[in-house]
Amino acid sequence: MSKKRVLVTGAAGFLGSHLCDRFIKEGYYVIGMDNLITGDLRNIEHLFPNPDFEFYHHDVTKYIHIPGELHYIMHFASPASPIDYLKIPIQTLKVGSMGTHNCLGLAKAKNARMLVASTSEVYGDPLVHPQTEEYWGNVNPVGPRGVYDEAKRFMESITMAYHTFHGVETRIVRIFNTYGPRMRLNDGRALPAFIGQALRGEDLTVFGDGSQTRSFCYVDDLVEGIYRLLLSDYAKPVNIGNPNEISLKDFAEEIIKLTGTTQKIVHKPLPVDDPKQRKPDISKAKSILGWEPKVDRATGLAKTYEYFKSLPTEELNKQPKEFSSQK
Repeated sequence: MSKKRVLVTGAAGFLGSHLCDRFIKEGYYVIGMDNLITGDLRNIEHLFPNPDFEFYHHDVTKYIHIPGELHYIMHFASPASPIDYLKIPIQTLKVGSMGTHNCLGLAKAKNARMLVASTSEVYGDPLVHPQTEEYWGNVNPVGPRGVYDEAKRFMESITMAYHTFHGVETRIVRIFNTYGPRMRLNDGRALPAFIGQALRGEDLTVFGDGSQTRSFCYVDDLVEGIYRLLLSDYAKPVNIGNPNEISLKDFAEEIIKLTGTTQKIVHKPLPVDDPKQRKPDISKAKSILGWEPKVDRATGLAKTYEYFKSLPTEELNKQPKEFSSQK
């Protein structure tokens, strides 16, 4: 029996590379695709010798051609950090709209099931806490974060349209803050920002008074939830994240303790439209997928810190000194 074939877009990124690993482990033939605008081939170079892996250097906003059968498509191509989508806003919008459209067209042509990577950012700066899948969100479409938030909201809309109108099998995951090895130090998110500053002996920058909250899910837990959702029969959005909520000020204190740095916390003005609260309601994931996170934050942070410590000094030092937001 031939192996089932899966296409992973954004394969050289943080989450995409971990998904490639998981599908290889599960016995799939994996086709990775990335234009490398934010991805890094080092994340998947260990897979290149594997006969069950191939890589396409391609931009999903252009026509996608994959010869042969295709059973699953995992659409994870997208800039995913504030620094990225403030620097490349048009590409961010295009990959969420045109890129998703192209992937859905491919899924329709190949009769493949497609899972799209949405995000908790569809909830914007939420007025409901914790966030349930039924909450429609509080998003500023013309603010600096709108290019990312609205790209993901459009992604969900066109995915559901293909499901209801064309009968394409689709799944939608709403990903909350995730961390782990292969994150980029310079992507502007709170965890790599804090660890990078600690490793360089800099003060840790917290925006606002630090009372805004985030909920951090370790990458292995997230991948497990995504894998279960793909193989489920549920087509509506599902939150996947860790409901263990922490303020960014307390989180910075955890990083100071973890790294042993003697640096202090400094405060900068809160960016425009920065979410004040993030906490997933994972009732659906529990009931439909039998999923909940297993890795506690202390364990996950220790593994992530070891990864960052192993990076070359020159990579650590090219980290920007300021961070535009904390996601």
